[in-house]
Amino acid sequence: MSRFLMTTAALTVLAAPAFAADLGPLVTPAELQSADDAIILDIRGAGYADGHIAGAIDAPYGLFRGPAENPGALVPVEKLETTFEGLGLTQDRPVVIVAAGANDTDFGAAARVYWTLKSTGFTQLSILNGGEQAWVNAGLPVTQEVASIAPTELTLNWDNTWTATTAEVDEVIAGKKQAALIDARPHAFYEGEQSHPAATRPGTLPGAQNLEYTQFFQPGATAISQPTDIDALLAKFDVKDGEEIVSFCNTGHWAATNWFALSELGGVPNVTLYPGSMVEYSATDGKMKNEPGLLKTLLGQFKG
Repeated sequence: MSRFLMTTAALTVLAAPAFAADLGPLVTPAELQSADDAIILDIRGAGYADGHIAGAIDAPYGLFRGPAENPGALVPVEKLETTFEGLGLTQDRPVVIVAAGANDTDFGAAARVYWTLKSTGFTQLSILNGGEQAWVNAGLPVTQEVASIAPTELTLNWDNTWTATTAEVDEVIAGKKQAALIDARPHAFYEGEQSHPAATRPGTLPGAQNLEYTQFFQPGATAISQPTDIDALLAKFDVKDGEEIVSFCNTGHWAATNWFALSELGGVPNVTLYPGSMVEYSATDGKMKNEPGLLKTLLGQFKG
């Protein structure tokens, strides 16, 4: 049997994913409805006021993101600590993250929040698969009543186990460190035909391979699918057994979906997320792959 085709219980032993034993890394609306002790984080932002799951806390995605010039940058742990205390978070209760679920890219927001919480010591984490839309589609009620919050006191530290830095990426590119660089973006970004507005240059990391985050969704679906054959997938991308995988995109959003699918669902060890991703890297003088030449760039700008 492939070591990745296992039961949820077996995955818990293998990769020690950060979720409550009675929930799992993904929960359905029915499972969330029964999770009486869970803290529900609604990360949609503006949609919260229009209606939300009863008891859900308004925790907009922006609280977990960097500034406009580098949206994927890590929020200082001291600031996260203050934010989480104000949200009433505590590490001894399950936390379920709820995104909008309007499209597959929404899942990246939930995965990025999950990754942030895991990296700051939270160990009982889940994502509502399909987000708020799945809850509504299941015919479950919403409310406009704002949840009351009892502030907490936390002492947080950042665990670098699941984080790749720009300096570490530079070491991989220079051949000083062994890791597989996996670009989660749609192919046009990987090829340098498109770029994020905050990116200084288009292109990708030298040596990177392209695994679009959409690989983990059925066409048109907003709920992520359980990977079925991780061994075959890793073989396709020439990832050696135990080798570090660095997941990146533009701002660490789509890449968070790949990180979650591989690490938390697939039980693959040694998967990291490069939070600043190409927006951060493109601002350095580091080498790029598929970076258009000056003439092609000017022609692209001329064509609008």
